[in-house]
Parts: sequence; C-alpha cells; structure tokens
Amino acid sequence: MSSGAATDAPFFAQALRDLEPLDKQNAETLLHEFLKRAAEKECSGTGTLTANKPAAAFVAAVLDLSPYLRAILLRRPQIIEPLFEIPLSRRLEALMLEIAATSEGDDVTEAGLMTALRQSKLKGHVLIALGDLSGQFVTSEATFWLSRLAEECLGAAVRFLLRDAHEAGKLKLPDLKHPDKNSGWIILAMGKFGAFELNYSSDIDLIVFIDEHSPAITDPYECVETFSRLTRRLVRILQDRTADGYVFRTDLRLRPDPGSTPLAIPVGAAINYYEGRGQNWERAAMIKARPVAGDIDAGKRVVAELAPYVWRKYLDYAAIADVHSIKRQIHVHKGHGEIAVRGHNVKLGRGGIREIEFFVQTQQLIAGGRFPKLRGSRTVEMLGALHGLGWISEEARDTLAEKYGFLRDVEHRIQMIADEQTHMLPEDDENFLRVAHMMGYRDGETFADDFRAALKTVETHYAALFEQAQDLTGEAGNLVFTGDVDDPDTLKTLAKFGFERPSDICRVIRTWHFGRYRATQSAEARERLTELTPVLLKAFGATSRADEALMRFDGMIKGLPAGIQLFSLLQSNPRLLDLLVLIMGAAPRLADIITRKPHIFDGMLDPAIFADVPTRAYLAERLEGFLGPCKVYEDILDRLRIFAAEHRFLIGIRLLTGAISGGRAGKAFSHLADLVIDRALKAVMDEFASKHGRISGGRIAILGMGKLGSRELTAGSDIDLILLYDHDEHAEESDGQKGLAPSQYYMRLTQRLIAALSAPTSEGVLYEVDFRLRPSGNKGPVATHIDAFRKYQRTDAWTWEHMALTRARPVAGDGTFFDEIEKDVSDILGLPRDPAKIAKDVAEMRAMIEAEKPPSDAWDLKLVAGGIIDIEFIAQFAVLTGNVDGPGNGQPTAEVLAKLKPDFADPAVTDSLVEAAHLYTGITQIIRLCLNGDVKREDFPPGLSELLCRACDLPDLERVESQLAETAQWVRKTFDTLLKDARNQAKSSK
Repeated sequence: MSSGAATDAPFFAQALRDLEPLDKQNAETLLHEFLKRAAEKECSGTGTLTANKPAAAFVAAVLDLSPYLRAILLRRPQIIEPLFEIPLSRRLEALMLEIAATSEGDDVTEAGLMTALRQSKLKGHVLIALGDLSGQFVTSEATFWLSRLAEECLGAAVRFLLRDAHEAGKLKLPDLKHPDKNSGWIILAMGKFGAFELNYSSDIDLIVFIDEHSPAITDPYECVETFSRLTRRLVRILQDRTADGYVFRTDLRLRPDPGSTPLAIPVGAAINYYEGRGQNWERAAMIKARPVAGDIDAGKRVVAELAPYVWRKYLDYAAIADVHSIKRQIHVHKGHGEIAVRGHNVKLGRGGIREIEFFVQTQQLIAGGRFPKLRGSRTVEMLGALHGLGWISEEARDTLAEKYGFLRDVEHRIQMIADEQTHMLPEDDENFLRVAHMMGYRDGETFADDFRAALKTVETHYAALFEQAQDLTGEAGNLVFTGDVDDPDTLKTLAKFGFERPSDICRVIRTWHFGRYRATQSAEARERLTELTPVLLKAFGATSRADEALMRFDGMIKGLPAGIQLFSLLQSNPRLLDLLVLIMGAAPRLADIITRKPHIFDGMLDPAIFADVPTRAYLAERLEGFLGPCKVYEDILDRLRIFAAEHRFLIGIRLLTGAISGGRAGKAFSHLADLVIDRALKAVMDEFASKHGRISGGRIAILGMGKLGSRELTAGSDIDLILLYDHDEHAEESDGQKGLAPSQYYMRLTQRLIAALSAPTSEGVLYEVDFRLRPSGNKGPVATHIDAFRKYQRTDAWTWEHMALTRARPVAGDGTFFDEIEKDVSDILGLPRDPAKIAKDVAEMRAMIEAEKPPSDAWDLKLVAGGIIDIEFIAQFAVLTGNVDGPGNGQPTAEVLAKLKPDFADPAVTDSLVEAAHLYTGITQIIRLCLNGDVKREDFPPGLSELLCRACDLPDLERVESQLAETAQWVRKTFDTLLKDARNQAKSSK
C-alpha cells in the first residue's frame, strides 16, 4: 500500500502540514539542538533543513509538540536522514525488509533480536508519525503502516523461536529457510491488528492455535506445552522493557476461556469451544481475525472453518442486544446533554471510536451470513459495503467515515505525546493544546468545538441504529393491566421486551395502578405513572436482567412519600429515565439513596453535568454559590450535608456512565471532601470562638490520611484525619468569655469538628471520621501540637505509621501552616532508613493483615493476596526507602508507582504496577459506588457486571475475573521479589 498523497519526490521535498508549535522560541531552540546532534552523528542530509524553511518549521514544531518523538529524534537524528533523498513509503518498505531479516543468520541471539526489534520499532514509530503529522498519510495509511510494523516484528520473532525450537529438538521443521511454513504454530491477529487498524501505541491482540496434524510436531502429547512455552517467550521478546524500550504490548486474553486454557490451544479444541459455547461478542471479534504469523496456510484454514460460526445463514437480529452489551453502555446515551471534551475517552466514551466500530460490526453480524460483501474487517470499507447494499444512507457512510478518521487522528496524537496506551484527551491546558496543534488547529477552542460536534454526530447514528433495532425486534403489542387476571397478549409483549417473569411484572404494575403505595395514592400520580409505564417497560426490558431492575424500581416507588414530582420529572426528561434505569440495573446503593432522598436526583437536571469535569475549582465555585450568605452554624452544616450528598451522587453518576474514569472519580470525591471539611472546620472554629475566643497565634491544619490523603476516596469511604495545631509559645488561655488552656481548647474544638462531620441529622451524615492515625492512636489526644507530632514521628513512630504518613497531605485549615507541615512530612519521610529493616517490617505487616483479615472472596480486592494492600505497600516502601523520583507523599498510588526509580523496579515492572493500580482503582470505585457493604460475586446485579466489563474493556465477567487473578498473582510475586531484593542489596552493601 502506498500513500495516495505521496509522489516519487523525497519526503521533505513534498508539501508538509503547517503545524503551530506551543512555544515558537522553544521550537527554534530544539531545532538547533537537533541540527547540532545531527552534525555530531555526521548526518549530512539534515543540514539542508536550514535551507528548506517549511521543512525546518515542520521539524521544529514536531520537536516542540511531541515529547516522545523529540526524545527519539534528539537521540537518533539519523532516523530521518533518508527522507531527504526518498519518499516516506519507500523508506518504510525498506524498513519492513530490514525487520524481516533480523531473525536470519546463525549468530542471532534472543537478546540481539530484542535489541534489533526495539530499535526498528522506534524508527518505524518516528517515520509513521511524520507521515501522519505532515498530512502525507491519511488515517488508513498510518494505521496500515503501524499494523505492518507490528506484523513484521512479530513474524521475525516467530521465525527465530521456531528455528530455536527445531535446534533444541522440540520441533522438526520441514523447511528451515521458511521455518513458519507447515510449523503448526498458528497466530491470529485480532481486533485492530487483524483489520490493519492499529493505533499509535496499541497493544496487539493475538490468539494462538496449534495444528496438531502439522509434520513439524514430533510429539503430539507435548505440543501444547511446547507451543505455550514458545508463546510465552514470544510475549517476552515483544513486550519486556529494556534500555531500548519495548516492541509491542501483547494481549492473549481473547482466546477461548483464558482463565482455564493454555496460551496455545489445539485447533480441534478451539472449534469445539466456538461451536458449543461461543458467544456473540466472540463472533464479533472473529470478524477481524487474520493469520498474521507462523503457519499462515493453517491459519487460513481455521478462519475458513470458523466462518459458519461467525456468519449465520439468516438475518440475525437477535445478536444485536449482545453486541450492544459488548459496548457496555447499557442504555442509549442520546440526550445526556453536553459532552466534556477534556478527559473524554476517544475510544470508549460517548460518540467515540468504539461506537462507530460497533455500528458497523452489529450490522455485519446481522446480515453477513446472507451478504458476503459484509464480511470484511476494515471499518471504513464496511461502511461503504453497508451503503452499497442499502443498509445505511450515503450520508451515514460519508459522515461516519469522516468522523472515524478524525477520531483516530485525535487518538494517535494523544498517544504521540508520551507513547502511552491512553485514549483520554488531556485535561491540562498544555497537553490539550499539544493535541489540538498536532491536529493542525491554531487554538484549543476550535478543536474542542469540532471534537464535540464529531462525538454528537457519531452518538446520533449509533443511537438511531439501536432504536431501529428495537423496532425490528417487534416491540409493539398489548399493555393491559386492569382487573386481577393477566392479559395473554400483555404477557407476550412483556416477554418480547425482555422480561423473564411477565406475570410477576403484571402483578407489580397492577400494584402501582391500584394505588397501594403512598407514592401512587393520588389520582394524578397514578395518571402520570400510567402514561410513563410503556416507556419504563421498554427501558427496563433493554437491560440484562430486566425483572430484577424493575423490581428494584418497584422497591424505590414503595419507599417514596409521594410520587407526582418524580413521575413528572421522568416523563418530561427521557435522559433521567435512562439514568434511573441504569441505576436500578447496576447500583443498588445509589437506588437506596434516591429512595431515601428523591430530591438528590434534581442535580441531574443540570444539562452541563457531563460536560463539566468535577475539578476542585468547579466544585469550589458551586459550593460558594450553594452556601451563599448563610451565617447560622446549623444552617451551614445542613447545607454542607446537602451539597456533599448531591455532589457525591453526581460524581457517581459521571463514573457510572463512563464520563469519568475511576482515577478521576477518586480525585473528585477527594476534592469534594477537602472543600467540605475546610468549610465545616471554619464554621466550627467560628462557633467555638463565639464562646471560648481564640488562642494567641493559633493555627490549625487538618492532615488528610489514607484514601483522602492520596486522593483516592470512593463513594462510600470513611475519612482518616489528624488535627495539628500551633500557637504562641507563651499563650496560656483563649481570650473568650470561657477561656480554655490551649491543649483543652484544641481537644474540645476537634471533638466539635468530629460531631459536625459525623453526627447524623435529618440531612444525613457528612462523613464517617476516623482519627486513629494520630500519634499514639486512640490513647493519645485527638488534637496534636505540631511539636509533639514532629517529635513522635522522628523518635517514636513505627514503620507502619511512616507508611501511613506517605499518604498525608494538609486538606483544610490555615494555608500558612500547610507549607510548614508539608516540609515536616517530607523531611520525616526522607530520613535515612535501613531498607532491609523496612522490608522486613512491611512483609510482617502484610502477613499479619493476611492472617487476621483474610479476603472474603476473589473480589475482595483490598485484602486478596496481590491486591490493593500489596500494591499500596510497594508504593509506600518505595517512598520510605528513597526509591521514588521526586515527592511521593499525598498522591494517588498509581502516580507514585509511575515514578519508581529504574534501579528499584525496571520500567516493565513499573508499567505493569501502574496498570494494576489503575485496574484495581477502576473496579473498586465502581463496586463501592454501586453496592452497600460486602456483596458476594453471585449477588452482583447484572448491570454492575456490565459496568465492570466496560471499566476493564473486556467482554464478559469471566474475562475480568481471569485478568484480576492474573494481576493479583503477578503483584504478589512482584511484592515478594522487590522486598527480597531490597534485603539482599542491603546485606551486600554492608
């Protein structure tokens, strides 16, 4: 494939997109540095940049806009040297040949191959990025070359491993010059890799099969072990981080039943699985399957054999609900108001890439059995095929193709910033503008407008498809609930909607209509609910287990003191109905909140809820507006309770609908707590001072500890606090009518604060508060003088108390006191320590927790071996032993782990730890939001299962459980290894 825009002229002699750097002066400086490095490497061609102003401006802008490309180009300026002589496509073709040759020769070693592949991957990344950013490659060409790059690297590694297995006597290859031919090792590319649609920093999804009848297999009984071992080595060659980086992260979880199957599966067993237990999402995945390495001919035979499973003979409308659930959206998002641009997930978010892909794949599954033209793997080509067969309009084809290209370009530029597998538009100004400028925009506002318009367009087409599918599945029918006998046609209609117990549903609705609940006693309320019932039934019927969701809604109505307000609200706001259905199907905890306080749902009327990321500034502005001129102590506390409850709910709704990630939710819940605690403290101090006056020179600061300190609060978290105070050295008593000695003053003030935060009132509780992390725990005073705190932490604190201190940060009180306390905490954490002793203490503490608090099941992510405690202890151990670059206290665990020093944990381990932390955070945030207390796996509501799958971007809960088990096993092993290494290093240094 060659670029449609390219000519035979050299790359830098062609037209290049005019990119605007963030900082023109910095761009010029970087260009000079690049030219200097090029001269040092004796790159003659780059010298012509000074004479070619458009080319020089383009290179300067790239250096300024992409830190990732800048780092490579300044280190290896020779990568672009050939582009002054030849077109980019010809250079890439030559690179593909170079990669293919890396595994040839008798002297090739695994280490040498790993180095060569990593260096070639870096070259390819730079060259493809230049084609993309310059406008010489359209989207499909960039993704094609990224896929070719992955394919050639994979193929080279496979050929090396096959020859190695042959020399070791594990295989008997028929043709050593072409080791993959008739080797029996079948490697299928899945997903974007299979469709030649890889993104810039993409994982590659593979499924590995074994042709048991291959002549290369000498022992059929050993072949599974042999090829699984080879596959494990293949993954290591490709994804282990070395000094040269990595090649491609590799994912094998799309194989059949990954929790219980080997990495390489015999073809016969795989065919039996797909024919007997295969699911619709696996059919959808197989649309993009392509033999990519190893025994290509055998791979083609497997794909052909699976065709009847993927492509059904008849129009398969029944598959549409399953395909819809793959996206884990649960309900059509149409009408949810504005979409936030910053922080939006370009791949999985509303109106994103995944919606276009499923728009296409759904219709392929429905009709591909009848129409072979719909069996292609590439998204844009299949949009054309759908139009050609009359399934979609010309406008839908052209619009979605255009938006697909636009969104894929945005995705690539996000990833070009730091080569991270992320799909989230940056929230900060600088990196957001990097993306906008790399897209060719001069300002962020125009880009944001175009981006939002693209999402809305995609969302509209996606929603229309599923509305059309509802019509096609025949939802019209009787809905009669009069009398005491079930109407037969109504039962049929309810069954078509998706209810499994239609008679029970009829009984529930008759209960509503007969006014047996307080909420339905008035004639007007019953009238509104009757009008709403068909819409409710359709909405609940579209959920996974419709009966359970509707029964939960019935429980909510039963508990309402009145219903007219809520029913009217739902009738006039369809988006609220969608959200209510989502809550009832997935989140019993939120359902209970709405049942107790229906007014909390009013916050959903704000049309900007999904457009606004709940930052600290956003919440602070709304808190000030909500409190207004309120001065009365009890009123302030009540208004704080109302505000906190409403915004916890709204943050939760954003998390529930995927508008924000688990990590962002943790920060938002923590910002909210900071602000509310600070205002509650001010109110308490003012009220207390009215009777007892103030202490001369008195200052107070609240230290947030635990999840609050690390900005990882969940919807139901307690808050751990320490109150620190200081005052003039000679102050003996407060200056009020009832003067108090300083220690007594601050102790009683702290008790008032605890009551203000945790005492239940008609408006509920602000937060459950825990002060046990203060010096001396429950035995010590609830308020601590700063000098006592310093002395205790430096001379008497246990290792576990210093571990807890790694998460400490001031959250409320006197801002002038904060810097002082932060320095104290930093100094205490920086004290010299014996790593061996700390490692021993950490291991013993983990063992004690394991003995005293065993996990309830595999979903007890905090306590399970290799779970949240292990990963937090690794971060805390690293901070205490000076193995974190920069400050490590008061930050989310994932952010601390991302800064581990390479001599403590190599970059591959660091990446995996960060990934594990994000996985645990995403799942924990959702579970804590949706459930009250400890709930066993078998009691998960169906909607919760779908939310968890969406959070992990996996198609079913079994895959999520498999990933959690693998992650926990790896984290525990890493925990043990890092502590053991620390002890060994400490011994060897003595």
